[in-house]
Amino acid sequence: MQLKRKSGILLHPTSLPGAGGIGSLGVEARRFVDFLAFSGQSLWQVLPLGPTASGNSPYSCYSAFAGNPLLLDLETIADEGDISRDDLRAELPAGKVDFPRVERFKNAVLRKGAANFFAAGDLERRDEFRRFCDNTFWLHDFALFMAAKEAHGGKSWLHWPREIACREPAKLAKLGESLAEAINGQKYMQWQFSRQWQALKRYANAKGIEIIGDIPIFVAFDSADVWANPHLFHLDERGRPTVVAGVPPDYFSETGQLWGNPLYKWEAVAFHGYDWWIERMKSALALCDIVRIDHFRGFEAYWEVPATEKTAVNGRWVKGPGDALFSALIDSLGPLPVIAEDLGVITPDVEALRDRFSFPGMKILQFAFGSGPENPYLPHNHVRESVVYTGTHDNDTTAGWYAGLPAKEKKQVRDYLGSDGKDMVGDLIRAALASVANMTVIPLQDILKLDSSARMNVPGTPSNNWSWRFPADVIREEHCSWLHDMSELYGRLIRKREQYT
Repeated sequence: MQLKRKSGILLHPTSLPGAGGIGSLGVEARRFVDFLAFSGQSLWQVLPLGPTASGNSPYSCYSAFAGNPLLLDLETIADEGDISRDDLRAELPAGKVDFPRVERFKNAVLRKGAANFFAAGDLERRDEFRRFCDNTFWLHDFALFMAAKEAHGGKSWLHWPREIACREPAKLAKLGESLAEAINGQKYMQWQFSRQWQALKRYANAKGIEIIGDIPIFVAFDSADVWANPHLFHLDERGRPTVVAGVPPDYFSETGQLWGNPLYKWEAVAFHGYDWWIERMKSALALCDIVRIDHFRGFEAYWEVPATEKTAVNGRWVKGPGDALFSALIDSLGPLPVIAEDLGVITPDVEALRDRFSFPGMKILQFAFGSGPENPYLPHNHVRESVVYTGTHDNDTTAGWYAGLPAKEKKQVRDYLGSDGKDMVGDLIRAALASVANMTVIPLQDILKLDSSARMNVPGTPSNNWSWRFPADVIREEHCSWLHDMSELYGRLIRKREQYT
């Protein structure tokens, strides 16, 4: 997939600075793109962009297709006249995201913007809105789902009246009429998200920046995806999952991990020509230039756990769709610019599936030390068709990781890198950039050399995740110069030096 050596930064848009209590797709996003360009970078990796459910995890969303309205830039909407500048006044923290407060504020403003648009929006924009609705196959189901969820006090669709949960056509039509205003509001927000995201993507692409997106293999049970497509999932007659996703017991957990996502009924997905997955990938590639597929090994085999179990111990491996799915995707969409998240215990069959389709895998340097010279994450074992990271959104920052290592392992890291330990973060970034891997992606926290307080997520913990943001003035000229020079030194530079202001 990737021929030229490139490098870039991992940063989810929620972590951008600016007003509104959360990062958005406005001026600060463009300023971040400028920083990437001035630093000689060519990749911006984000997390899934969907509307997050409880826990605020971008890996658990109400839709595999929709965008997160919390990312909308309200300044842009005010410029278009749907809201006033007075609507933007809110005392929201500039530091970590307070998701409940941000959601209350932004949803109220966006509902007002939708009402004003439908009451007085100009004809050209309204025609654009109608075209978006007509050409977005998933939109009505999603908008109806979100409006119904709000009307039922936020309850899971499983606890709605049975005729609505089971999607009886007459009841859905009546519900759509009664919730028309809320449905149109949801469609307005998705239209605005599409417009703002595509404008940002065009801005990034014009500066030579490709966006790496993210597709989680599984979807949330309480989502428009499952509600609108129950035939594609293992559900009982009442709509409850019969089996759920997880991973088996391992070195890290005696009981494994019980994720709880409903599992695909792959024979049904195949019977329908893999259409849902084709549309999902098509939608992802409309948002991004490259797509990382999370938990890639689940396409070869996945850990199936009865839904009645309390842990993942009593599960079993079940064969996934393998070649058939990716062949169908390629037949429909052409060559796939995909990165396979192949971390953890990966079998030869998973590697073979990845390699048959020439998908680069991932190499995490924080996983490279402590187990000898054959560790596949050590730079001398890397291959060109891969993407190397110092860490991901699930890792501690490199500064926090190194600080927490035992003394013996710290020495191993220093010895391998030829480091005196005074700038371990910089040394690990150098190792990533020097790797033979065609792509290198560094979390912004590591570029800024931040400690564990800037960590994005701690897997297995239910709260205090996904909320990190960086201050507007923290990126300086020296960051640009150092990153540019390192990228040039290791053959990853794609443009001449510009000045960052």
